Amino acid sequence: ALIGLIVLFIVFSILSPAFLKLYNITNILRQSSINLILTVGMTFIILTGGIDLAVGGIQALVGTLVAGMLVNGLGLVPAFILGLLVGAVFGALAGALVAYGKVPAFITTMATCMIARAIAFLYSGGYPITGLPSSFSYIGTGMVGGIPVPVIIAVIVVIFGFFILKKTILGRYIYAIGGNEQAVAFSGVNVKARKVIIYTLSGVLTAIAGCILIARMNSGQPSAADGAETDIIAAVVIGGTSLSGGTGGLFGSVI
Repeated sequence: ALIGLIVLFIVFSILSPAFLKLYNITNILRQSSINLILTVGMTFIILTGGIDLAVGGIQALVGTLVAGMLVNGLGLVPAFILGLLVGAVFGALAGALVAYGKVPAFITTMATCMIARAIAFLYSGGYPITGLPSSFSYIGTGMVGGIPVPVIIAVIVVIFGFFILKKTILGRYIYAIGGNEQAVAFSGVNVKARKVIIYTLSGVLTAIAGCILIARMNSGQPSAADGAETDIIAAVVIGGTSLSGGTGGLFGSVI
């Protein structure tokens, strides 16, 4: 994946002298920031041998709800926190169905995606919610020291992801569950609870991505992020993480 990325940069810089210009690289990073955030949660889940098809629907729901709350006068911080809570709840419900209900992750997360997007359409009446405050749009379009705010957020999330996988017990369990879930359970680890935590984390990260998305579009749209999950799954798999779990890592996914 790294070699492929280098080759792409070389080819595109030859084809277009504007490709390596600072404004173009900045634009690429800004556009990639949402996918980077989603990739962290997806890597966690795929490493356990699961999959998450709900990221598009949860993004749309969180974005629509946060936009509606902001337009109706709720403050930026409370609206953002409630959006994260919605993502966490949907992630936790999906994780509980997978872990305790023994429903395949493919079916569970597909249903979660459809339910979340349906709620977004019902809440918005099928129309975009506009009129967001400029202070919120800054999250998607602002700059700090010449670096786009979404890129800063994405870098923080990626560092958080590396820390979880490399420096915490949960990270070791993520790899172990994907490698041999039954052996981990026999070792006395509550595998089901760990799965719920992992899906909940993915839900929170998806909610963050959803907030950035509506801040960039300056509107909450129930049809937003349609098909986003395919791009994220592709990134993780091309990056070297096995769909059967247990092998791979975040570095390849980020590349």
